[in-house]
Amino acid sequence: MQRFALMAARHIPHWGIVDYANANKIDAPSGTSRELADRLSRIRKPILNPPIEETHGPKESRGASIGGAQVHSIRLPGYGFSAEVIFGMPNEKLIIRHEAGDSPEPYVAGTLLAVRKVISFVDMAMGIDHFMGF
Repeated sequence: MQRFALMAARHIPHWGIVDYANANKIDAPSGTSRELADRLSRIRKPILNPPIEETHGPKESRGASIGGAQVHSIRLPGYGFSAEVIFGMPNEKLIIRHEAGDSPEPYVAGTLLAVRKVISFVDMAMGIDHFMGF
């Protein structure tokens, strides 16, 4: 998801991030969404229309600003972890979403991939996409 979102951000200047998790998850936004916001901000800052300071009503309703991107966190029973980046253009949108569910299985698979590939890295690498051959 992160790699594809970085590719899209090069071409689409409007986006927001939404992360979802069960009601027991205490960090908001999630580390994944924070990392995504940070990485996207290195590509460019999203254009926010209207700007947050011109919002009528509570500014927090537009999400937390992280790296210039607005991040919204949903914490409710019944959700596993998922995150999405919504890119908006006139009369269309692109949604890139990853659903990890509520089991550790996707994280175990990613950790095992990183363990197998780490020997080929000289510098620090953050994000599973670095190990996926992109």
